[in-house]
Amino acid sequence: MRCFLFFWLGLQSIILSAQIPNGYYDSAQGLTGQNLRSALRDIIDGHTSVSYDNLWTRFQTTDKKANGKVWDMYSTRADGSFAYEYTYTSDQCGNYNSEADCYNREHSFPASWFDDDAPMYTDLFHLYPTDGYVNNRRSNYPFGEVGTATWTSTNGSKLGSSNYPGYSSTVFEPIDEFKGDFARSYFYMLTRYMSNISSFNSDMLLGSDFATWAKNMLLEWNTLDPVSQKEIDRNNAVYNIQHNRNPFIDHPEWAVSIWNPSAGINNMAGKKVQIWYQNQTLYWSTYQGIKSIEVYNVLGQKIKTIPVQAANSQYQFELIKGVYIANMIGDKRQTVKFVVK
Repeated sequence: MRCFLFFWLGLQSIILSAQIPNGYYDSAQGLTGQNLRSALRDIIDGHTSVSYDNLWTRFQTTDKKANGKVWDMYSTRADGSFAYEYTYTSDQCGNYNSEADCYNREHSFPASWFDDDAPMYTDLFHLYPTDGYVNNRRSNYPFGEVGTATWTSTNGSKLGSSNYPGYSSTVFEPIDEFKGDFARSYFYMLTRYMSNISSFNSDMLLGSDFATWAKNMLLEWNTLDPVSQKEIDRNNAVYNIQHNRNPFIDHPEWAVSIWNPSAGINNMAGKKVQIWYQNQTLYWSTYQGIKSIEVYNVLGQKIKTIPVQAANSQYQFELIKGVYIANMIGDKRQTVKFVVK
């Protein structure tokens, strides 16, 4: 199942229709590594903070399903169904004894890691409405990938010992469909508060950055679970409240540019291959032996041949909605699939 998800989820991508203000990211263009991280911090710094009590009302704008119910990533299943749903206001926690009792305000980046300090404590980019009981079971454990589960929620989120390389303690694992959401929340936090991170306390952090295992895992999640329309809509809604954006929803490829993953998604004779399409641009992260990329539609018609000048690069051209095949041509040959929605 894991290999299936690596292939099918890791290669899907979408055209982001986020309402990015003109010129918002101009100062970050052309940068990489820590220079890019610093530039993005300067762009999103100094946001408008809301009160903790006011989060209940804000969630009604940022996390509402199409049916008007609470969008809880700990109760929504992979197929979009749910065992229970919450109604705004009337189902706020409150006391709870089990799942489906009420929803509360979860710091997905636990508040204990930064001593409940402001403005992190009410920053909506890492705060979500979630089932109170599941939130309690998650506690302040790191996100991770569970080997042996000691507890599993209704939608398949797990608590248990980590089997991700580099970390073996207790972790909480959300379902695959929301891993990218949480990864991009963490990229935001490590960028918005990069000057504060060294004072935070978590096994996912080291100095002013991620611990290596956490960096590798979150970069992997970022690719396996591409940006969804839910995230785009939420990014726009939070921008209207806080007047800053999550750059890694607008440009998920920037996580790669900053943290340079050491764990690939597809494997080409041991070499890393990633490809995605957004904003009328094809992005790729491949091994050095790739010389060109041929893009075909599902009818087998060649759309474009793209010369590859660098291991991590991009090429701007327009594709209509549909499924496409990319032939990565070089020392080895790899065919990968991507989706334009």
